[in-house]
Formats: sequence, structure tokens, C-alpha cells
Amino acid sequence: MAKRQKAPEETGSWMDTYGDMVTLLLCFFVLLYSISTVDQLKWELIVKSFNPNAEKVSQIVVNQEAQEEGTEVEGAADVDLEDFEDLYYMLEEAIKENGMEGEVTLSQGDGYAFINFRDNIFFDGDSAILKEEGERVLDSFILCLDSVSSSIGEIQVLGHTSQADPDRPNNPVTDRVLSSERAARVTAYIHQNSTLDPAKLISTGYGEYRPIASFDTAEDRAKNRRVELLITRSDAVAHSLEEYYDEIYNITE
Repeated sequence: MAKRQKAPEETGSWMDTYGDMVTLLLCFFVLLYSISTVDQLKWELIVKSFNPNAEKVSQIVVNQEAQEEGTEVEGAADVDLEDFEDLYYMLEEAIKENGMEGEVTLSQGDGYAFINFRDNIFFDGDSAILKEEGERVLDSFILCLDSVSSSIGEIQVLGHTSQADPDRPNNPVTDRVLSSERAARVTAYIHQNSTLDPAKLISTGYGEYRPIASFDTAEDRAKNRRVELLITRSDAVAHSLEEYYDEIYNITE
């Protein structure tokens, strides 16, 4: 009787599939470990870059005990000075998310970032009461500032008014008080809602005396009504406001 011939072995091997699966699992666990202390803001920026229409981003679990004691969350405390350069892009993203491209201008230079807010974002006319809309805007910017708080040397909040009548200066008392109170309100809100060292926060009111446009037209006068944030890096060389203005607005006060 002829012997039955053995069936040929399959060309593939289950070991190949098993090896691929183990390799993928290893990569997955390495990825999980690498993001175990991810910075919250950067995580949100990554997620929203894939899904811009997402209203909420899944929260990251942080050390609750550390937060209750007022210490900084791991992953946000040890920020290199190079991370200050990322602040510009974070702020730019916050502006886009809030749809404020026409209301906020953002500039950067050697060791500083500069934000110009039109005053109607934060305040109604002749008022120093911070609007709810303004608080929401500040919340998104505070998140950016907190993420690089260790590399920030100082934040100056600058309040400005505009001359209401092109031919007649404002009353100096009400003018200066209004600009100073507006700057103080914004500074106080950052103080209350940020992890930044309060000693780094400075508010100043200039009234109508640091204009960036003329007082001749309503459009130019609107440009002068503003709140500015000058954010300097901790190792940056200090400059006068006139030097910053000359670089940012291309004018010399």
C-alpha cells in the first residue's frame, strides 16, 4: 500500500503575527509611559490639532495632594527657558480659539511676548468692571502663562485710555484713575486665577499719554483704548517701555 504523502507546511507562520503583536504592545506601553506626566496645555493643543471642533478635551489626572498643598503639578514645574519661546504659539492658539484675531494683536521679540487687547474685550465704555467675556478670554491666556510660569520673569499689565475730544485733553483725575483701575482689575484677576508668583505681576495706568495712534479720528482713538500685557523672560535684559513700543508699533514715544 502506498504511503500517504504529508501535506506541505503552510508558507506563513503564526509566530510572525505573534511577534508583530508583541512589538505593537510594547510600543503602546512606551507611549503611555512617555505621556504619563504630559503638560495639560500641550496635551489640549495636540488633541485640538486633530479635532479642532472638539468642545472639551479629556482631562489629565494629576496629583490631587500636590494641588491641594499649592505646589506645582509634576511636568509643569521643571520648565526650561526654551519653553518660553513656545509661549508665543500657545497664545496664538488661544487667540484663534476665542475668535479674537481682529481684537487682539500678538508680538514677540528677544526675551519677551507682547499682547495688545482692545479695551472693549474687557470693559464697557468708561467702566472698570471686568466683563464675563473678558474673564473667559483671560482664563485661556492664564492657562498658557501657567504652563511656562517658571521661565517668566515679569508680567506688566498696562492700561490706556484715549482722548475723547481731539481738541481737549481728558480730565487728568478720571483719565488716570480709569486706566489704572482697569490695569489693576486685569492684574488682580490673573493673580487670583493663576499659579504665577504674585510678585511677578505689575499693573500701571498711563491714561491717554502713551498713544499708538492719533486722536484725530474715531478709528485711531479706538486703537489707543487698550490693555497690554508685556511678558518678559526671567533672564531677559530689561528695556524701557519706549524701546518696546518702538520695536512693536514702529513708533518712538
